[in-house]
Amino acid sequence: MNNYSLTIDSITKTFGRRLIFKNVILKCEENGIWGIAGPNGSGKSTFVKCLCGIISPTRGKVIHSLNNKEIEPEKLHNHIGFVSPYLVLYDEFSAEENLHYFAEIRGVKYNKEKIDYLLNEFLLYDRRSDFVKAYSSGMKQRLKFIFALMHSPELVILDEPISNLDNSGKEKVYKIVNEEAKNSVIIIASNDDSDLALCSSILDLNNYKND
Repeated sequence: MNNYSLTIDSITKTFGRRLIFKNVILKCEENGIWGIAGPNGSGKSTFVKCLCGIISPTRGKVIHSLNNKEIEPEKLHNHIGFVSPYLVLYDEFSAEENLHYFAEIRGVKYNKEKIDYLLNEFLLYDRRSDFVKAYSSGMKQRLKFIFALMHSPELVILDEPISNLDNSGKEKVYKIVNEEAKNSVIIIASNDDSDLALCSSILDLNNYKND
């Protein structure tokens, strides 16, 4: 049982005089899929970066807890899986070399059984030894999902998850997201109706713009 909780306590983010969002409140205490909606430029990527600890909110707090104990910021990466358009892959490495490298950086065990399963599910197993520079944009996007899920995180954050995917790739992603949601908290930041249709609850950042 995943006793992970995410508490967003009245967070506000500004860049200089520009307000991105103000006083956002959200609490995710159950496994499932939560949506963050808003048009391009509404602050979705900024919001999920605050959730991941990549940047800090201007005001307010983001609290991650496991079994009612707050997780220390320096250990947060062990509990989060993150997919985004700005996640960097190493083109000069193979897919497997990338995965080994990121496991080492995280300080987690390279779970070959889980990774082989994910490589098969995302139709990359036969290309696992190829350099990533030879991958299509859709293949790179699928590889990002393997990075996000390889260490069985309690929280998975997906920023525009179907970028560069064809219809079969989208179907595969949605299948695995629904499976992972049985044991994890999933957050999807998107303005795509098919992404948001997966979510049981949706927060619209356009409702948090009043200065």
